Amino acid sequence: MHTVFIHMANEEPFMAEIDDLPSPDDQVMICVNPRRRDGKDLQNILPEVQMIIVPWHRIHLVEVMPTGEEEEIVSPFAD
Repeated sequence: MHTVFIHMANEEPFMAEIDDLPSPDDQVMICVNPRRRDGKDLQNILPEVQMIIVPWHRIHLVEVMPTGEEEEIVSPFAD
């Protein structure tokens, strides 16, 4: 499961989890546990909603958040 930060046209960005990264053939993105970046509920979605389906034509940008494994990568540069 991947945590993503989704920027939508004319909407506040939000965080969610997705099972797999989208492929070029996908028409929608299925998101689980949608929330604001600070963890609070989204204003335009009911609090009890756990899954939303977002059409790709509304999505402007998707940021894939790093996992614990990616954060352990050692940088080749010395401080």
